[in-house]
Amino acid sequence: MRSLGRDRNMCAWDDFAQSSTDARLSLAQAQSGQIPPFLLLSVPGMSAGQHRICSELWTRDRIAASSAERTRLDFRFDLTIRDKLRVGYLSNDFHDHATAHLLIEALEAHDRERCELHAFSFGADDQGAMRRRLNDAFHAFHDVAALGDSAAATAVHAAQIDVLVDLKGYTRGARTGILMLHPAPVQVNFLGYPGTLGGDICDYIITDPFVTPPAAAADYSESFAYMPHSYQPHGRTALGPPPARAEVGLPEAGFVFCCFNQAYKLTPMVFDLWCRLLDATPDSVLWLLASDQAEGNLRGEALRRGVAPARLVFAPEMTQSEHLRRLQLADLVLDTAPYGAHTTASDALWAGVPIVTCAGDTFASRVAGSLLHAVGLPELIAADEADYVAVALTLATEPDLLQAAKARLRRNRPVTPLFDAAAYARSLQDLYDQMWRRCRSGAAPEPIWASKS
Repeated sequence: MRSLGRDRNMCAWDDFAQSSTDARLSLAQAQSGQIPPFLLLSVPGMSAGQHRICSELWTRDRIAASSAERTRLDFRFDLTIRDKLRVGYLSNDFHDHATAHLLIEALEAHDRERCELHAFSFGADDQGAMRRRLNDAFHAFHDVAALGDSAAATAVHAAQIDVLVDLKGYTRGARTGILMLHPAPVQVNFLGYPGTLGGDICDYIITDPFVTPPAAAADYSESFAYMPHSYQPHGRTALGPPPARAEVGLPEAGFVFCCFNQAYKLTPMVFDLWCRLLDATPDSVLWLLASDQAEGNLRGEALRRGVAPARLVFAPEMTQSEHLRRLQLADLVLDTAPYGAHTTASDALWAGVPIVTCAGDTFASRVAGSLLHAVGLPELIAADEADYVAVALTLATEPDLLQAAKARLRRNRPVTPLFDAAAYARSLQDLYDQMWRRCRSGAAPEPIWASKS
């Protein structure tokens, strides 16, 4: 499975079909700890149910191994009524990171009279502006980077956290070992990992009705905690003026298809569709995120599909503000599948660029669709691959329709829920309050719905 991850980062697709078959066989053998759940998110053909199986297998031995330490620690909880709910956020991304950019305005908008926010950081302090802003947003900032899992869990318990919110899941640098020790009475899976953690690690997953319809409950070990619109927060970062196209390597004329998803999310099937769109749209280019590992392979794949390699333009990493400036130059964002755009999708919509997506049945494949619903553009959610190409091609070849979509997006951004951080924070607070009330009453977790704000 390690080679699958390396090949995906390089867009080396010679053994793509075989590696996907190997992943399915490994799941069928039900061996513990064989496939990292994050890796499976980008493997085509996997259902949400298979993602749960993968998470359960990944954690089975780890949960068993942690049981003795959990018994030794024997955490007990104070469930008495208090003036302020104590909510702890666990992450190593409290710096200039996509998760922090998504969440910061919602954190700042929390009602400090009702909720006391604690950060538990196991990442490096980069001394940057986002780190300082996060420090100000939390009531207390606990640096647990130097602590082992037991000591970090003890720190969470000592702070008397009522609701512990994990922002990592199975993404890089995660420490689910802390959660396995259950240092808080309520534990929540949120934002960082688009899927279930399996086992009894978390009680709830924060989601929305599009990303995880109620009928999908069996595919998740957590109970659904539904936000009223999209589960994903996003603030209203100031948009500077776009640069000239030449400044970012784009030709002076021609349609700009764009996808700034990481290379591991790209698949040969999706790339086939993109090349069909390039072939059908004269003078168009495909604007992708730069990757030293993948660029050569992607140019070769384009050539094999009859597309001139020079029509692929690669964009280097930039600060968030500079990235949002250049993103405004894109005409249309094309989503990947089965692991679609998340932060990159909401960034595009904030920058005024429509996105075409094709939703599957997994959390990771449905995020862009959730965002489009929340911003009032559900017609850009394609029913299947043929519809995906048809919608994108229509927008690329009929300028009036594209401009109408962009104008609608501009009108909707200030008034639809997607970019209303204050309303988002109120709904999130409502979910935390409901979780806490159920816990105090002795009721088991069950699906809950935030009030609309």
